[in-house]
Amino acid sequence: MRRCAAVVTLLLGCLMGLLAGCATGPSLETRGRVTAAPRDSGHLTVGSAGFTESDLLAQMYALLLNRAGYKTSIITVANRELYEPALESGQIDVVPEYAATFADWLNARVHGPDAPPVGSPDLDATMKALRALAAPRGLTVLDPGRAVDQNAFAVSGAYAREHRLRTLSDLGRSGLRVRLAAGDECVRRPYCAPGLRKVYGIDVIGVDPKGVGTTQAKRSVQSGRNQMVLTTTTDATLDAFGLVLLADDRHLQNADYIVPVVSRSRAGGTRVAQALGALNSVLTTQDLASMNQQVDSWRRLPQDVARTYLKDKGLLK
Repeated sequence: MRRCAAVVTLLLGCLMGLLAGCATGPSLETRGRVTAAPRDSGHLTVGSAGFTESDLLAQMYALLLNRAGYKTSIITVANRELYEPALESGQIDVVPEYAATFADWLNARVHGPDAPPVGSPDLDATMKALRALAAPRGLTVLDPGRAVDQNAFAVSGAYAREHRLRTLSDLGRSGLRVRLAAGDECVRRPYCAPGLRKVYGIDVIGVDPKGVGTTQAKRSVQSGRNQMVLTTTTDATLDAFGLVLLADDRHLQNADYIVPVVSRSRAGGTRVAQALGALNSVLTTQDLASMNQQVDSWRRLPQDVARTYLKDKGLLK
């Protein structure tokens, strides 16, 4: 039975207030959800981080869960600092995540911002660390598929030619002052502004909070307002903005496999894992890039692109 997923966009201030009590980990009120046996709720809320790829994955998750008999709604939350506590509290039941990035983020929450990273190019080691960090918070990390995405940094083609830039190391050696268009969390994430400074010696003078790979962020680099934008390796629209990626030649970024993360107490049963696991055998990195392009360049709606893809792959009728 086909059901449409309702999309709800939360105002940041309202959600901050709702989540204030759970921002630092399971409270006395929510501890029962952490230790409870895995269960399935009949109505599941799927979270999206609000950028194109996350929207597409959330739509596909909702459609696959609909097919498995669940009612679903989709909620858009700006960043991980908000939606992860919502997972713990039961306000969100399922989110698409990136294994290495999420592992390091949880590790920093548990062990402090200076803790050695646990994410790495080794998927097995990353998943082991991620699951160990997620379980005490009442979260279950489902199996990854083949699709992988990495954070990446792009500059305008003209800027790259003028300064002879091909890699992030080139940018570091140039001594150029760089204002970065990215999400507001970039100022503290180790793979973002701090990593660019530490690993590459890039003089990041500020972060313009325009989001990850958004049209607004890319236009700000195209116009020269900012010099570099945080995007992803599956961004298929860079050519349209005259942007080029700088190679991550010192491997600041880990290979981030896409994994569903679920609330154990509300979506921890086998039916959810089976429904979402169907995507693992078909979804590739190239598929994601193609779908991103359809939304970002061709102006198709994420829900239409997601439905068409699942039908083409035989996962929906």
